[in-house]
Amino acid sequence: MAEQTRVHVVRHGEVHNPTGVLYGRLPGFRLSERGRAQAAAVADFLAERDVVAVIASPLQRAQETAAPIAAEHDLPVDTDPDLIESANFFEGRRVGPGDGAWRDPRVWWQLRNPFTPSWGEPYTQVADRMSTAVDKARARGAGHEVVCVSHQLPVWTLRLFLSGKRLWHDPRRRECGLASVTTLTYDGDRLVDISYAEPAAGV
Repeated sequence: MAEQTRVHVVRHGEVHNPTGVLYGRLPGFRLSERGRAQAAAVADFLAERDVVAVIASPLQRAQETAAPIAAEHDLPVDTDPDLIESANFFEGRRVGPGDGAWRDPRVWWQLRNPFTPSWGEPYTQVADRMSTAVDKARARGAGHEVVCVSHQLPVWTLRLFLSGKRLWHDPRRRECGLASVTTLTYDGDRLVDISYAEPAAGV
């Protein structure tokens, strides 16, 4: 058997977002109090693992989620822009049911193609950069374990890609809860297992 390496791809914890906007890549969105507790729960979950590096998206909520994980292993939080949230045309707007963004004819062109998607970064581009981030992480931690902290859509798109499934999907069906852990296990360069855990589900 080849040398095993594990990459734990973590979604950040809950964000303080009292106005309910789609924050995307906008700066200044920190973890809520609950989000900080979720980050602590993930840190406890990974505390006994053979983690040799902790790498996060440059966005504040990912950095704050990574901090207690890194502290458990006496490591710094390194940053990889390939782990960043997906770009989205609707950043800064309220886009939930009943909100005005969907009803404005000026934005309907952005909604023309859910398969790309036309309102944001193409799924293929997200899959490529997330795969690159994972490849860099596992090369760095060969024979050990590495944590990468990212965001829901990039994590789920990566999982679909590595599972050989189509990339377009219903966002309501993503298995990628707050502060969840998607673990990729490799024998050498061969992906042999994808597992999923929600250590902060009760927080």
